[in-house]
Amino acid sequence: MKELNLEATLQNIPRVTEFVDAQLEALDCPPKAQMQLDVAIDELFSNISRYAYDPTTGPATVRVEVEREPLAVIITFIDHGKPYDPLSARDPDVKAALKDRPIGGLGVFLVKKTMDAVQYEYREGKNILRIKKQL
Repeated sequence: MKELNLEATLQNIPRVTEFVDAQLEALDCPPKAQMQLDVAIDELFSNISRYAYDPTTGPATVRVEVEREPLAVIITFIDHGKPYDPLSARDPDVKAALKDRPIGGLGVFLVKKTMDAVQYEYREGKNILRIKKQL
């Protein structure tokens, strides 16, 4: 397991992406899976940065774990911000006309559709969100 601790800011999204991508390259991750994971990182870490500590900032941890059989990567996002389960929101109606859709929610929906598993828990004062992608 590898871990990165940093401030939950939008400016740190590239650092998180580079950290995870370095682990993925060591696993010969297929380009499509890496792209899907990069989109998930951008969406999830930006949500933590914008909302977890609003109006201030706070710490975040990103962990990367590897499962071998079958080969998969698990990325865990941890923050000490306000309790919030992003998986509890209703999925957007992607068939509705754009003008009829509310703003927001599409990013988490995309993460749920492209990952093999997405789990959330609030434990010991921490939001813990895990995504899993088979490689």
